[in-house]
Amino acid sequence: MSSDLHIMPPEAPLAMPAQNFSARFRDADAPSGQHKSSAGFWRALAFSPAMVATLALLWVMSDWFGAEGINVIEGILLTLISFNFFWISFTVCTVLLGMVSLAKQERPERLTAAQPLRVALLTPVYNEVPWNVLGNARTMLEDLQARGGKHHYAMFILSDTRDPEIAAQEQASVEALRTTLAPGLELYYRRREQNTDRKVGNIADWVSRWGADWDAMLVLDADSLMTGRAIHRLTDALACDPGAGLIQSYPQLIGAQSVFARMQQFANGVYGIAFAEGLARWCGQEGNYWGHNAIIRTKAFATSAGLPKLRSFSGQDKLIMSHDFVEAGLLRRAGWAVRFLPRIRGSYEETPPTLIDHAMRDRRWCQGNLQHLKLLGSSGFRAVSRFHMFHGAVGYLMSPLWFALLLMWALIGQGQDASVLHYFSPDNPLFPQWPEMSETRHVLIILVMYAMLLAPKVLGVLALPLSGVRYADFGGGRKFLGSFLAEVLLSILYAPILMVQQMIAVFRTAFGIQRGWSPQARDGGTYGLRTLILCHALETVSGVALSVGILSGLVSIWLAPIAISLALAIPLSALSGVSAGAARKMVGMREDFSEPAITRSARRYRDELKRLVEGKGNMTPAE
Repeated sequence: MSSDLHIMPPEAPLAMPAQNFSARFRDADAPSGQHKSSAGFWRALAFSPAMVATLALLWVMSDWFGAEGINVIEGILLTLISFNFFWISFTVCTVLLGMVSLAKQERPERLTAAQPLRVALLTPVYNEVPWNVLGNARTMLEDLQARGGKHHYAMFILSDTRDPEIAAQEQASVEALRTTLAPGLELYYRRREQNTDRKVGNIADWVSRWGADWDAMLVLDADSLMTGRAIHRLTDALACDPGAGLIQSYPQLIGAQSVFARMQQFANGVYGIAFAEGLARWCGQEGNYWGHNAIIRTKAFATSAGLPKLRSFSGQDKLIMSHDFVEAGLLRRAGWAVRFLPRIRGSYEETPPTLIDHAMRDRRWCQGNLQHLKLLGSSGFRAVSRFHMFHGAVGYLMSPLWFALLLMWALIGQGQDASVLHYFSPDNPLFPQWPEMSETRHVLIILVMYAMLLAPKVLGVLALPLSGVRYADFGGGRKFLGSFLAEVLLSILYAPILMVQQMIAVFRTAFGIQRGWSPQARDGGTYGLRTLILCHALETVSGVALSVGILSGLVSIWLAPIAISLALAIPLSALSGVSAGAARKMVGMREDFSEPAITRSARRYRDELKRLVEGKGNMTPAE
């Protein structure tokens, strides 16, 4: 094409100043009186038991080490175990709170009449498959039109695509789609000449040039798909809560075909429901933002959440990568509520299809989440907002801690005589000693850790009927049990590999060798043996070393599951991308038996648009 296609409404500028992290700020438009919330009570129920359980474990283990005081190595071991145990316990407590909340069977919140809102559906794209994005866009617009209602919606495709071939396909797809849209459906498109500040700059550009005409913006990802009902419920919730600046839905995974993606989708759809409910309870008005499938009050966002550059240790100004957590914190700092409504169903997204694709995305997220540590001391952030940012960083820092704990357990061995780690006493420097920690105690700690890691899954399964989902929806109780056991086995096998991959991401970020953001390969890829070996060399070497230690009697047999997983990292990674035959059916999903109508429509429109752009078919006109 000779020139870029731009189809946009008249500009309506809205100032979006960058915020100052060194000074407090309150938006003059934010309501001063927030409605009462029971979040403090739920927060105490989430944090207190986790703290008590961790302190109890710490007390028992301190007693095990004897009455002669805690030496340096003992202190490191106690710290690692306690820190890891707290976060596991906190997850369990959150799921338990979710179960209690679901069991209460509260009536849905009654929404009072409110003024209709003009809502812009924003879809930022960067080198994405255009017919997939626009097929989803058509589906959402038509579902909204069929539902009706008082609110006004328009879809904006905000392109930062740099690949000329994809850009040409993108523009051809937009032109083709616009010719078939029903009257009254609004689809706009613009492609920036430069993708300055990436997604942050893309959204900011729209806000500053067109934002004044829109009361709210519903930010979508390139793979997002939402029903008209879900969008309408989010809009109603924002319209009826003048103190809300942002309301986040609970995106559930769809479209999984490969072994790894189906495992992720099953976990999200089964275990995630109770966890999300518990999270919503203790967050209250101080929730978080995940960057998509959330509705935001446009003027509040422009006034309160403009992001400055972040000064790095080298003195350079760096873009804030994981912007969503920070934007939620800024909105809350300015006096706006940030809410999470997990009971709004019909909010979907896709998931990476292979282990390597997941690790590539995780590296980008790691870089952004570790940046948040620099913002913890910023002025005006609420305590819970700081916790969200800290928790996001800890999610990645836990992996090096787990690896260190695994290393220390391996070095301790099965007793003082078998210990690989030599610790010399000042009183007896010729003979190595290790703190008194018998095999029974060693095994007990490992068993407790395994049980706590499994507990959220078991609780999530037990909570599923409370959410209105039936085991029969998965093809019957027997098939559900088979899928559950397969997911547990696969998660046990993949967890140590993901631990090592996250540890690598942390060290790459810490030493400045982390590359910038790159487009996610949403369709996955087939990776050759060389790529698999290069990606999983550290896991394989670690697993072989652990296995040798176990076979020689130096390392506890209870570490065998981890050793096997790491040693088999390469074939397991290859298995993760299998999307055909018996391997694909290892984990069954509800969508195998009852696919949502919205996903069927989206798939049909995607295929039609692809054929049309490639000159192989025609679009179905809107009814």
